[in-house]
Amino acid sequence: MVDLARRLGLAALLAVLAASPAHAVAAHAVTPAEAAAPAKDEVTMELRKNGVLHVKEAVTPAGETVRRTPLTRIRYDDGHDRVYRISNVKGGSYDGETLTFKGTVEYDVTGAVTPTASGEELRWFAVSGPVQDAVVTVTGPGRVQNLSCFAGEPSSAIACTSASVEETGTTSTFEQQGLGEGQALTVVVGYPKGATGAGPILERRFELSTAFTLNAVTGGSLAALLVLLLGGIGLLYWTRGRDARVVGSESGPVSGHRDGRFSPPDDVRPGQIGTLFDEQADVVDVTATIVDLAVRNFLRIDEQPRQTYDTPDWCLVKLPGARLGDLLPYERALHDAIFDGRDRVLLSELHGSFAARLATVRDALYQDVVTQGWFARRPDSTRSRWTTLGLVVVALGVIATVVLAWLTTYGLLGLALIIAGAALAFGAQYMPAKTAKGAAALAHTLGFRDYLAGAAVDDIPPGQRVELFSRYLPYAVIFDSVDRWARVVSAFDGNGRQTDHLYWYQGPAEWDLSRFADSMRTFVMTTSGAISTSRQFRSL
Repeated sequence: MVDLARRLGLAALLAVLAASPAHAVAAHAVTPAEAAAPAKDEVTMELRKNGVLHVKEAVTPAGETVRRTPLTRIRYDDGHDRVYRISNVKGGSYDGETLTFKGTVEYDVTGAVTPTASGEELRWFAVSGPVQDAVVTVTGPGRVQNLSCFAGEPSSAIACTSASVEETGTTSTFEQQGLGEGQALTVVVGYPKGATGAGPILERRFELSTAFTLNAVTGGSLAALLVLLLGGIGLLYWTRGRDARVVGSESGPVSGHRDGRFSPPDDVRPGQIGTLFDEQADVVDVTATIVDLAVRNFLRIDEQPRQTYDTPDWCLVKLPGARLGDLLPYERALHDAIFDGRDRVLLSELHGSFAARLATVRDALYQDVVTQGWFARRPDSTRSRWTTLGLVVVALGVIATVVLAWLTTYGLLGLALIIAGAALAFGAQYMPAKTAKGAAALAHTLGFRDYLAGAAVDDIPPGQRVELFSRYLPYAVIFDSVDRWARVVSAFDGNGRQTDHLYWYQGPAEWDLSRFADSMRTFVMTTSGAISTSRQFRSL
C-alpha cells in the first residue's frame, strides 16, 4: 500500500509540473505561423553581368502555399529611397507586394548592386520568414572579395548562422535557422570593380525640408525668375495700362460756371466723373446721379417727418413733364429702376426690382465711358481679363510648385509663378487705360475738383446762387465735399436770403434750409447704404 501511495504521488507531481508556467512558456515558444512554416528553404542566386540578380527559391515540403513580402524599398539617404524591382516571376505570382508560390519560384531582381570604393556589393533580402532552416547559395561574375550576412529584422546587425566561400572563390553559401515572422536573411557579397557596372535604383523621397531647399542655385533662380516675371508685369502696365500722358500738361483749377451759369468741364456729369476718376462704377456714382436728377428737375426729394428717435426717410417723387429723352442711357436706366411704373417711392422701400435693375445701371455706366471715347474698352472687362489671367498664372504656379516639390528640390521656383500671378491679379485694377481724350477729361475733372474745394461764392450773383450751387452739389458728392457745399446751399435762396425749401428738395413742417446740410449728409449716407445692399457696385 505504501508503494502504491508513492507511485500515485509521483504521478500527481509530474502532472503539476506539466501544467506549470515554465512548461506553458516552452509550449508557446512556437507560434502557429512558425509551426506551419516550411521546414527548409533553399535559395540559389546568380548575379549576372548585366547587374540582374536571378533568384530561384525552393521550399520543403512543397505542397503548402507560401506567401512572402519581399523588402523592395529602403531608406538610402536624406533625400532618396533605394528601390529593388522584381520581375519575370515564374512558378508563382507577384502583385507588387506579395510573392505567392508553391514549391519553387524564380524571379529577377534589379537594383541589388551598389558600387563601392573598392568594387561592387550585392545586397539582397534572400529569405523572408517564417522558415525553420534557410540555405542561400550565391554565384557571381567574379571572385568573391568579401561577404557577410544578417538575420532578424531587415535593419538587424546580427550575423547569420554561417557564411562561407568555396575554394574556387566564385560561390558563397549562407545558412540560418529559425527565421520568425517579419524577419529576413540578408546576404552581402563583394565583387571586383566593374564586375557588372550596375548601380542602385534611387527614387526621390518627398520631404518638405528638402522640397524647398534654399541654396545658391534655387535662391538665384528664384530671384532671376521674380525679376523676369515681375519686370514683365511692369512692362505690361507700362505699355498697356498707362493712361495717355496729358494729365500733367492740362492741370490746374477749372471753373464750373460761365457768366454765372453752370458749365462743368467737358459737360461731364457726376456719374461719368466718378467712373472716369477711379475707373470704377461705385455706389457714390449712383448716389450723386440721384441728387443730380433731382437738381435737374427729373425727380424731387421729399424728406419725411419723423419723431426724435425715428429712422430718417425720404420720398423720391417722379416729376411730370420731365424730358426723359434728354437723359443719358445710364441715367434713364437709374430713373426707371427707381420708379419702375410708380410715381413715388420711399427710399427705405428701394429694394427688390430696384436692386435687380442696378446691374443695368452699372453696365450702362461702363459702356458710357467707352461711348465718350475715354476708354478703348470697358474698364471692368479689362480688369476681369487681367484678373483671370493672374489667377490662371497662380493656378499654374501651384501646380508647378507641387510637381517641382514632389520630384525635385526646386519647389521654390514654383513660388515665383504664384507671386507673379498674384501680382498680376492685384495689378489688374490698374490695367484699364484712358485714351488721350479720357486723360484730358480727367485733367479737367481734377481741375474742377480743385475749384470746388476752394472756390469763392461772392463772385456769383445772388439770384443765381441757389441753382448754381445746387448744380455743384452732385459733383461735391463725388469729390467727398458734401458738407461744404450743403452749408453753402443752406445759406441762400434766390435773393440771397434764407428760405424754407429748395426747388428740388422739400423738408417736413418745422424744417428750414438751415438744416439742409445735416439732411443732405444723412441722405447721401442712407442712399449709398440702400444701393450697397444690391452688391452691384463697389462700396467705398
